[in-house]
Amino acid sequence: MLLTSIDPFVQEFERQFDRAVRQAGLNGRGDGAGMPMDGIRRADDVVLRFDLPGIDPGSIEVTVDRGVLTVTARREEEHGEDDRVFVRERTMGAFTRRVYLSEHLDADAIEAAYDNGVLAVRIPVLERARPRKVAVQRADGGQKAIKG
Repeated sequence: MLLTSIDPFVQEFERQFDRAVRQAGLNGRGDGAGMPMDGIRRADDVVLRFDLPGIDPGSIEVTVDRGVLTVTARREEEHGEDDRVFVRERTMGAFTRRVYLSEHLDADAIEAAYDNGVLAVRIPVLERARPRKVAVQRADGGQKAIKG
């Protein structure tokens, strides 16, 4: 496996908790529940796409430390002095998402780009972990057969 999200049971519990908090009209924790992710494995890389609508691109930070990719972002409340909020469903505040990277990914060559509310993070697969064709040797023609 090339990457592992941190404890899916806990994440699902946190999502349900955040949903209940929002339905009660309160503000959620904003600790990753508002950052859904898709992961795509291709031959030469892995692409992670995080939904971050309404996020200031300057608030997005992508870091890698000891095999853990961390994405943080911030969405601030936007209302005037005389505005009265009567519905609050959008989660505000800081968001964080952590993903464990396998040793088969090149953490030194990660690229990230933000476009139309989606953060795309590209992580190259190391050459040794890429699919390759193995040559089959023939036992005739002077070559030794592999004995099993």
